[in-house]
Amino acid sequence: MTLSQALLPTRSLAVQALLALAGSALIAVAAKISVPMFPVPMTLQTLAVMLVGMTLGARAGAVATALYVAEAAAGLPVLAPGSVFGGPTLGFVLGFVPMAAVAGLAADLGARRFVPALMGAVAASLVLYVPGVLWLDAATGLNMTGAIEKGMLPFLAGDMVKSVIAAMLISGAWKALRR
Repeated sequence: MTLSQALLPTRSLAVQALLALAGSALIAVAAKISVPMFPVPMTLQTLAVMLVGMTLGARAGAVATALYVAEAAAGLPVLAPGSVFGGPTLGFVLGFVPMAAVAGLAADLGARRFVPALMGAVAASLVLYVPGVLWLDAATGLNMTGAIEKGMLPFLAGDMVKSVIAAMLISGAWKALRR
């Protein structure tokens, strides 16, 4: 059982649609909280994607995140300031879907306490680097070493902090529900 299922046991199509919209909206808002860096800005999107996945579960989290990607592809202003769909950040934006699925899988498998939630969040964070770095290498002319230096290394510490925050929020929410 996921956090959203515990809070909303009735899963009508309308509820599922609203949860997907809420998840995509959370990611869009988090995109606007940004520190400009080149070629990839630092945002709170990864924290939002982790929370969406860990709250909704693998399938619903991936759907909500895919909705966000579709909104970005349609040209809606949901990306980080200065980002364009198809630009250097595309691999990361597309990577949000498997990231949410991995975070959601941890939730589906019962990651309700801090350490299991943290392990799921860290795994989800690491999954994001695969499409992100590969796209950065292919799209920008950076070689793989350059793509890792620009698209991964500067973000590792921040992503670990975001993983801790996500695990604290999820485990705290479950603890509050148990009371």
